[in-house]
Amino acid sequence: MNRKKFIRNTALGFIGASYIPLWLAENEVILGHGKKRYKINTRWSQADVSKNPVNDCHEMVQDSKGRILLLTNETKNNVIIYDKNGKFLNSWGSEYPGAHGFTLFNENGTDILFICDNNRHQVIKTTIDGRVLLVLNYPKETGEYAKPEEYIPTETAIAPNGDIYVVDGYGKDFVIQYDYKGNYIRHFGGRGGQDKHLLNAHGVCIDNRNGKPVLIVTSRQQNAFKRYTMDGVYIDTVQMPGAWVCRPVIHGLYLYAAVLQSNNNLWQKSGFITILNQNNEVVSNPAGCAPTYVDGKLQEMYQTIKAFDYPHDVCVDDEENLYVAQWNSGKVYPYKLEPIA
Repeated sequence: MNRKKFIRNTALGFIGASYIPLWLAENEVILGHGKKRYKINTRWSQADVSKNPVNDCHEMVQDSKGRILLLTNETKNNVIIYDKNGKFLNSWGSEYPGAHGFTLFNENGTDILFICDNNRHQVIKTTIDGRVLLVLNYPKETGEYAKPEEYIPTETAIAPNGDIYVVDGYGKDFVIQYDYKGNYIRHFGGRGGQDKHLLNAHGVCIDNRNGKPVLIVTSRQQNAFKRYTMDGVYIDTVQMPGAWVCRPVIHGLYLYAAVLQSNNNLWQKSGFITILNQNNEVVSNPAGCAPTYVDGKLQEMYQTIKAFDYPHDVCVDDEENLYVAQWNSGKVYPYKLEPIA
């Protein structure tokens, strides 16, 4: 260990855990590896906590106007809208007590949102300012569910033709596919002992990086992403040893994901961020260990710097900044990670 790292680690040992992110920001500590390294900004949000509080900050997206939208299960303002500098612009929503999944889709030139609500056991399609367009109730058409309470959707992905893929990540772990009108098409995944099965199907996205679209589905408790064809046929598994990965987010040639926690330190605020290249190889772990491969096999990953407690989502904006929303982390507003050359 060099002198600079020794001084930094010694300093971290003397300050309280809740103040470490602020210390990292003030001392411009670099997080990440290789070409994906960042400075952390813990004071990005300029929202007034007395007027616009948050509870769990679950997910974030950037709309076509460049604004950053945050979804929280605080019903005083389920959606908070910022500019990229963290200035509060607006908020809406009081009817989503279980607000969890937050997907933006451009529908014929118009921004559309999909909200997964754990408490309501529904997926709700809205305009960018919250007007409800469609509600998907529990998928009784599948024959897998006897009552709404068995269905706890966590995320959606929307295909170019408007097909809606919903993952039941806190329920029975199925992926349910609908057409753009909300008509049931098929379901796949679910729990079991085969590779095609899922355990905590927390997130889903459509990956076009290699020319042919595929679905990437999180299997969080298995520390993995699983890939499927668009009609639900299992392709393969991307192992993420040690990492409780949340939803995959594709931006350019990279996949970004929040890691809720490290497997070697469960429920001890051991989260970090992970970034994969076009070949689904981990290239950087901001606040985590450097990715190491031995004989082509990724070694177990874990938190090394306590910049985050339980990161739940990563939003990547048009300038390559990252915004990190956190679950169960003291009701903190999102942090911003600013790339360095």
